[in-house]
Amino acid sequence: MAITGTIHRAGSLKQTNKSHKHGQHRSKRELDTENKGRVPVKTSTKRNNKVMRREDRRLQQHQLRKNKRDEAIDKKRKLGGLTKSAPFLTCFVALNELVDVDSALAIIESCEEDAVLDKTNPLITYMKSLRLKQRFSFVKSKCGIGNEMKALDYLKVCDSTVLVISAQSEDVVDKVGDKFLNFAIAQGIPTPIVALMDLESVNPKKRSQVKMDIQKRMNIYFPDEKLIVLDKTTDGLNLLRKIGGQKRKTLHNKENRVHMYSEKVEYSDNTLKLTGYVRGIPLNVNNLVYIPELGTFQMSQIDSALDPMSVEGCSAQVLAKANPALQCPLISENTPDEMDAEQAFPSEAEIAQSMADNKERKLIKRIPKGMSDYQACWVPDIEELDENEDYSDDDEEDSKSFMSCDSNTSLPKHVKNDDEMEADGSDNEEYEDVTDEQSQVPNKEQQYDDQMDLYEEYETQEKLKAQRSDAAFPDEMDTPANAPARTRFQKYRGLESFRTSPWDPKENLPYDYARIFQFKDFDRIKRRIIKEAANCDGDVMSGMYVTIHIMNVSNEAWENYKSTRGTDNIILYGLLPHENKMSLLNVVLKRSPSSTIPIKSKERLIFQCGFRRFIVNPIFSQHTNGNKHKYERFFQPNSTVVASFFAPIQFPPAPVLCFRENPNGSLSLIASGSLMSCNPDRIALKRVVLSGHPFKIHKRTATIRFMFHNKDDVSYFKPCKLRTKCGRIGHIKESLGTHGHMKCVFDGQLKSFDTIFLQLYKRMFPKWTYEEYKRNPVKSDDTKME
Repeated sequence: MAITGTIHRAGSLKQTNKSHKHGQHRSKRELDTENKGRVPVKTSTKRNNKVMRREDRRLQQHQLRKNKRDEAIDKKRKLGGLTKSAPFLTCFVALNELVDVDSALAIIESCEEDAVLDKTNPLITYMKSLRLKQRFSFVKSKCGIGNEMKALDYLKVCDSTVLVISAQSEDVVDKVGDKFLNFAIAQGIPTPIVALMDLESVNPKKRSQVKMDIQKRMNIYFPDEKLIVLDKTTDGLNLLRKIGGQKRKTLHNKENRVHMYSEKVEYSDNTLKLTGYVRGIPLNVNNLVYIPELGTFQMSQIDSALDPMSVEGCSAQVLAKANPALQCPLISENTPDEMDAEQAFPSEAEIAQSMADNKERKLIKRIPKGMSDYQACWVPDIEELDENEDYSDDDEEDSKSFMSCDSNTSLPKHVKNDDEMEADGSDNEEYEDVTDEQSQVPNKEQQYDDQMDLYEEYETQEKLKAQRSDAAFPDEMDTPANAPARTRFQKYRGLESFRTSPWDPKENLPYDYARIFQFKDFDRIKRRIIKEAANCDGDVMSGMYVTIHIMNVSNEAWENYKSTRGTDNIILYGLLPHENKMSLLNVVLKRSPSSTIPIKSKERLIFQCGFRRFIVNPIFSQHTNGNKHKYERFFQPNSTVVASFFAPIQFPPAPVLCFRENPNGSLSLIASGSLMSCNPDRIALKRVVLSGHPFKIHKRTATIRFMFHNKDDVSYFKPCKLRTKCGRIGHIKESLGTHGHMKCVFDGQLKSFDTIFLQLYKRMFPKWTYEEYKRNPVKSDDTKME
């Protein structure tokens, strides 16, 4: 019989089954149960991404390939066609003095009987190949000493480069050719082709081996380039076919701008007329143009000219005239207001005190020791410094590099001549038995000594010593004993952390920073300007044969240009917006392996940045991440640094070459790299390391000496952090005595051989030393070169 009124209730020991493990997310069934059919608005209105089928994906890839193919064909048709396109501009360069470029051009000119040739212009040869349905223009250049810059200018605007070598020469590439190839590869050589001549004169049994040896020699410069034999007319036709059909090497610095090789030059009434084919992007008559070693100018008008390779004649007509309201101005510097930062006008008492201070101010001229006052008056580039102003570390190192020279000779004081030794009365016995024949110097040695600059020898030796010292003990400096350290290093400050400690980039900027221009976002502006320049419709399209009228070219500047460079290879570049304004450029440089001469920061160097060539005194800093970068005193061999200097704005990519001028006027390549940015806010901090040594050590406490020499300096630098060579970190606790001893506490016990460092920092700024490079003639005599 069932019991009524009682219900079984589960107790605490009821069995509970485990739930289904569906991962970290809730299951779809659980979500549907919670939502109860409700659908979010975003989900319901959002368009579902439809997964493409295999056929659709295949069709999409086919369309992308077709678009790229059509773009490449259209770009290829714009160059070298029979009509409405510029011919292939090819530069022939001989890599050996024994090679004759004219013979190579003669083979090419005779390779096709039906070809149309035009040699009316001695600087360029035109050729129309009816068989290949293409047009060519050939120029030749020498890469000898003094002509390197001219040959590099040719390569900036050429479409192809034919490097001619000979199988008869013992050295395929001589020293001059090797030097030019290093320049050209660092700048960017356009579509190189290596042509081998005189192979027919070699014994038939040895031809294959000779060609193989030359191929290995050229693989050092061009690993993927095969030799082309140029001895017969059929070889010339093969070379033409390769010039017109090979894949072009894209040089973005050239393709992003208008450029033109001038084939005709006229000058009259301060107007320069240049005639040639427009290449690159379309040309706008209201933009600025730049001519190397001559300057930046405005255009007045552009006229059409008779194409030398065209059959149909046409009268010259004006294509475009400049609009003064739309022309880009020639302003390159900002004009700051000197009273802009003034908060209040000074009182009469302050003006009187300032005048009294100026009267008491004593100026010191830094001159080499031993130079008389009369000689010092004739030295124009001597810097005048205030006696009360503390000298920078660079000034100290510069003063050390000046050897003490006698006023009558160029020998240092410790090197005595015969008259001085006789006057001293010392070592007279050594010279009593010496005959006149033994004391005579041979003519060759005397001539060699006359060409040597002994003062420059000792100066270079001192720079080498300073470079080795900086490499072995970077930034270490002894505290001066004759001056307080707080006065000597008053412009420096300590940092808790070089990476994370703040440093305001707008703090205490020099006056030169008010003369430059700066972008808020340089990368975004660069992308926008290059994109707009490539897609805009200019007044003159690429490939047209025109005459450009450049106005306001002074007669004096034109005469100087003709005397130093000549008018046989004037290259014209069209500037993008803002590329005429001054700013602070930062370029990444890698030291050339063949360059070993010490290069000091703020030394006078010649830079080729893109299409510009100028002279500046850059400062070097480490190429690291972060917002602060360590200043480098020397550009050490086999290293990479960032050089900062004032120069006109230029948008990357742009190759950079750094040269040093030799005593005979020739140039040596010391580094190469690329343009990084135009950012005046890049902070280069110069570091000074003061060193001390432990005197007494007791666990984590130690007595340090030799870092300072008085009590006040210890108190002044007490907030700065200390570091040791073994990795310990500490701080100054108190001063001991009056001779600079101090008690310091570290995070661990010191070693007896450890060294304690105090690191101080100061921001460095480049000097405004920008000037256009003017080519100087190379001396014929043999002088010391790098």
